[in-house]
Amino acid sequence: MRVTVLAGGVGGARFVKGLRDAVEDADEITVVVNTGDDLWLSGVRLQPDIDSILYALAGVNDTERGWGRAGESERVSAELQAWGAGWPWFTLGDLDLGTHLARTGWLRDGLAPSQVAERLGARWPIGVRLLPMTDTEVDTHVVVEDGTRMHFQEWWTRHRASLRATAFESPGIADARPAPGVVEAIEEADVVVLAPSNPVVSIGPILAVPGVREALGRARRVVGVSPIIGGKVVRGMADACLAAIGVKTAADAVARHYGRRAEGGVLDTWLVAEEDAALAPGLEAEGWDVRVEPLWMTDPERSATLARAALRP
Repeated sequence: MRVTVLAGGVGGARFVKGLRDAVEDADEITVVVNTGDDLWLSGVRLQPDIDSILYALAGVNDTERGWGRAGESERVSAELQAWGAGWPWFTLGDLDLGTHLARTGWLRDGLAPSQVAERLGARWPIGVRLLPMTDTEVDTHVVVEDGTRMHFQEWWTRHRASLRATAFESPGIADARPAPGVVEAIEEADVVVLAPSNPVVSIGPILAVPGVREALGRARRVVGVSPIIGGKVVRGMADACLAAIGVKTAADAVARHYGRRAEGGVLDTWLVAEEDAALAPGLEAEGWDVRVEPLWMTDPERSATLARAALRP
């Protein structure tokens, strides 16, 4: 079975790892990863979502913090702060910085981000193909209530989404193109899955790349997994993102935000949590194919069970 996943963030990393463990032929998994979180900092290029998924699949991620490498140290970050360089509220771990330096060197040598992702993925037997959504730099910016614009990472990491956002922007995305292999991975997959990632700043930028929605329209089958359980986000501040675009923090509201392919949206099937089973009849009355499943990914076995449910015909 050929499976393509659109993913970003910790939820995406956990789902992809479960999928890799659940599918017998792991070479048939392609992950199209959000790059809207990317940024330049202290002269190096950071790609947080690609690295989170890479580290999780390699088994070297910090499972307690939910980001970065296990066994991390922060000597270089402390030295940068002593020099007044970078962002004092954005810590770069030493092992993580090694990844950023390698990436930046390859980019400076002329490699495209998709080629860099391939090199990074070759270090460990991760069992999937990682593709950035685009090779174009389209970092996400946030407009807050007083009109100030800032990089998404400043809003998310420094302010913890406490400043009310009124809009999310991706400068340059209208001229971007899907990275090589992205469209083919979507069109040729037996199933495309929208992981339980942030609908606005993880999945949203992927769908905004010209050509991706059109490719999803030609896909065989597209399944989405709700990132909302019992009317609450699992982790992070996705509720603040949803509020900014006028979407209620609810599994059925997120489904309608994505939309059914039969009506110009992107989904055929929507998985909701057992805690949200009462929402299923309303969606079914609108023509949705809704599946009620246990969505908590609290351990590898449950993540694999969820992945199998997403692939079920």
